[in-house]
Amino acid sequence: MLLKLGVSIERLKRPIRRSLTVIDNIFKKYDGIEAVITSTYEGTHMPSSLHYDDNAIDLRKSPVNSMNIVEALKKALGISYQIVLESDHIHLEYDPKGKE
Repeated sequence: MLLKLGVSIERLKRPIRRSLTVIDNIFKKYDGIEAVITSTYEGTHMPSSLHYDDNAIDLRKSPVNSMNIVEALKKALGISYQIVLESDHIHLEYDPKGKE
């Protein structure tokens, strides 16, 4: 897994940290490349964003297989994770509220 320059994963909470290997393996399987984290808590996000709670990351979109990657992430990580394909990135957050 790669990090965009200036991005830190040191504050990420345990559930997100545990998902990193799964995320990277899915990117390698569907795209043949390592996943790239483009944002954690740094940057500008919506005020209620889980980025500020260290429970969310943004990933660089695949040039070819973003939809397949998103679907594989949803299946592998389960309902406690929300994965959204945005126009310029994949947003992934751990938010188990009432889902377990």
